Amino acid sequence: MLSKSKIVGSLAGLGFFLALTPNIALAEMNMPASAEKQTSQFQKIEQPLGLKIAVALGGLGLIGAELWWFMFSKTKSQKAQVEQGIQSVDILVDGGYNPDRIEVRAGEPVKLNFFRKDPSSCLEQVLLPDFSKALDLTLNQTTTVEVLPEKPGEYTFTCGMNMYRGVIKAETVEVP
Repeated sequence: MLSKSKIVGSLAGLGFFLALTPNIALAEMNMPASAEKQTSQFQKIEQPLGLKIAVALGGLGLIGAELWWFMFSKTKSQKAQVEQGIQSVDILVDGGYNPDRIEVRAGEPVKLNFFRKDPSSCLEQVLLPDFSKALDLTLNQTTTVEVLPEKPGEYTFTCGMNMYRGVIKAETVEVP
């Protein structure tokens, strides 16, 4: 797999190349002598080098922010609370799932309580493919589903369009 430094370096090089490469077609174009012909032709506009560098650095900053947001930002996980032998987690559905990473004990039932605040159609449904379950989420109401992660591992849940995701991480609890 590609390392973070290789990805960032490649994107930085591409950004500098695109920002600092002059437009050869405009530079080689001969300008007509009469003003009438100038209105139908492109004119070369000289930009100061400092402005070109500022635009390139701004673009690199935005690329870096996107990379951090989508690839390197860490999501917070939440452990399930145990009540009467059943693990329970409240999940807020508002522009995604919060929390989107849930830690539970394997081999014990888990109750997921989805409270939907977001009216978008994408979040009307939650799919739990590892448990063969699909739930329709009613706006401003809690919808509960109980699942049993039998083995340690990660079990995903997604919205109906597979745009928003969450993970249930089941771990074995070692008894001392």
